[in-house]
Amino acid sequence: MLKHNGNLKQNSFAFSFFYLAPLMKKIITVTGFQLFGLTAWLVLFTNAVKAQSAFQKKTIDIGNTGMTISNFGTIGNPVIISNPDDVPSLEYPINSGIEHLFEGGLWIGASIGGQTVVSTASVDAASGYTTGAAGFEFSAQQGSSIAQRSTLSYNDFYSPDAISHQDFVMDFTEANSIVPGTSIPITDHTSPLNAGVHLETYAWNYSFADYFVILNYTITNNSTQTWDSVYLGMWTDLVVRNVNVATDNGSAFFSKGGVGYIDSLYALYAYDVSGDPGYTNSYGASQFLGIVWRDKFFHPKNASQFLTEGLPEPKVNANFWKYKTDDGFLGTYPADDLLKYSRLSTPLDFANTAITNSFSSASNRTDLLSAGPITEVLPGESFQYTIAVVCAKQLPGSTLDAPEARTELNQHLGWAKRTYLGEDVNENGLLDAGEDLNNNQLLDRFILPEPPDNPVVKMIPSEGAVDIYWNAGAENSIDPISKQKDFEGYRIYRSNAGDDLNVQSITNLPQILQWDKQGNNLGFNNGFEPVKLSSPKMFDGDTTTYTYHYRVEGLLSGWQYVFALTAFDQGSHELNLESLESSITANTYRVFAGTEGKVYNTKKDSLQPGVYPNPYHIQAAWDGSTAQTRRICFYNLPAQCTISIYTSAGDVVTVLNHTADYKGDDAQWFSNYAGTVSNRVLPGGEHYWDILSESKQAVSQGIYLFSVKDLQTGIIKTGSFVVER
Repeated sequence: MLKHNGNLKQNSFAFSFFYLAPLMKKIITVTGFQLFGLTAWLVLFTNAVKAQSAFQKKTIDIGNTGMTISNFGTIGNPVIISNPDDVPSLEYPINSGIEHLFEGGLWIGASIGGQTVVSTASVDAASGYTTGAAGFEFSAQQGSSIAQRSTLSYNDFYSPDAISHQDFVMDFTEANSIVPGTSIPITDHTSPLNAGVHLETYAWNYSFADYFVILNYTITNNSTQTWDSVYLGMWTDLVVRNVNVATDNGSAFFSKGGVGYIDSLYALYAYDVSGDPGYTNSYGASQFLGIVWRDKFFHPKNASQFLTEGLPEPKVNANFWKYKTDDGFLGTYPADDLLKYSRLSTPLDFANTAITNSFSSASNRTDLLSAGPITEVLPGESFQYTIAVVCAKQLPGSTLDAPEARTELNQHLGWAKRTYLGEDVNENGLLDAGEDLNNNQLLDRFILPEPPDNPVVKMIPSEGAVDIYWNAGAENSIDPISKQKDFEGYRIYRSNAGDDLNVQSITNLPQILQWDKQGNNLGFNNGFEPVKLSSPKMFDGDTTTYTYHYRVEGLLSGWQYVFALTAFDQGSHELNLESLESSITANTYRVFAGTEGKVYNTKKDSLQPGVYPNPYHIQAAWDGSTAQTRRICFYNLPAQCTISIYTSAGDVVTVLNHTADYKGDDAQWFSNYAGTVSNRVLPGGEHYWDILSESKQAVSQGIYLFSVKDLQTGIIKTGSFVVER
């Protein structure tokens, strides 16, 4: 399976041209023209820009999962495979490099006047979405773009209409036979269903719900004909690999995974068998949540209602096949509408142990999770189809995919289901007695209990320590279900030195401290006096009033420590709600202890710049896996200075510009292992160098000289260090 492995980015000319060039070549060949020189390039460029002008992507990143969506009906970002710095495809934990998806998209199948028609947003394709390519049949509604909303009052996209912490809203259709904004035909798309699709995606940052994204489709029959025997599906190419460490390309990248199906939760999943052992250890899954059609809840759990009314029993079907391959076990590759509809309407034979036993072997499979049949959808009629994309850690087990290994996956799928059901506790699609939690006489879905608000946190590192301040706002939080002000306490988490190179440990930060209310049977009952400031504290340029403070000492300068501070509540025994905790992800900080910004007053004062480690040995303990992810640190720096590095012969190697708000953004190590710039906290008087020359070439071993010029006083101080191999 050869999938695109070039270094291309969305919205760049290179990206547009790469995806359009094969189609333009086809059009030119068919029409009999041969275009050469500047004119041909201008034509290609113009069409590329037009084709991409309507194509829009957004990245869901509010929680611990990063997932890209498009207004052409696709999910995922195929470019991430060759460019780990691009936006995530389906990354969990966020900033880990562990990706779970190449690409995916909606499938709709129906019979119209006796003709079988299937419209697809994404299919088995080496490059992922390609403008006008066969199988990529959806495009944005004319003039529409992706809108964003949030229930968080402090969010820039706050809206009272929002459902989750981060909603994306878009409209697309497969009624177009020409890619909007271009003259490029959509290959083999001659019989559209004329479906209009309104998609809303929902994601939260709660620690108990930050590992799934819900996709809620409202699908409308915009044709003049009735759709009969309708099936809905989510096709996905789930691929679990760590793009920060993977070195293989093309088919070798995709052929390392295993798959499975959990029928009790209607979810299919994939995991890494032999790709990046020790650097993945997680699952990516798609899950059917439900269909609402004519006010009926279409779901296997509600089959009795449909059978009583003489309607077909709701079914969920799981399918896997080898990429573009006819296979003795997994069946024929669905290359046309009849075969696609067959896959939508017929499950794989899971009673065949030869098939299921093959799932644990490393192979290159794609996946389809479908539901149906809906008896009919009349012209102008709409219905809702809802799925979830879910990630989880793979726990230790007797085998890679043993039941105990899927423990967390089952829990996460359970929370996605619970979120979707909302007030519909018994899954019958009706508002029964005792289910109306907010007393609005409506059956509300997409409801989660809420933990306390995230505390506002400020972290100030220094040599060997970090001072942590936070406010008391979480203590006034009211749970929307219990209607109680149920705050209980605070927790601090911290990684150990060196954990930053082991991405799994970052998702399971050790708790080091907790303070909670006295006088109940919860927690430690140690109260808040040990951390409460005698008087609230404020900082220049910061409007937050901080109530609490704790100092963590014994840190190693230059090493990254991941800190998180959360608030948790009491839960409710009466409502069967466990204690809930605010988002760890939202309050995670990558902290580097070290020297604060200085001022060089005289050349002879005791303050001297230095380097650690010195001597530096190539592939030091904190280095990354490539020549671009090495680093040494200059310390005792002025708040504003330039650092010039020379060979022993006096030749300039590179010049670094330092300011007190430096966040490591000029060293690749930080991009790979230190999260986003906004979550990094450095002390102000230290600067990291990637040990590369100005032209980004690795330097040789030897003695190097450096000078530091304080830009405030003009004073220059010098030093030296050694690089050894």
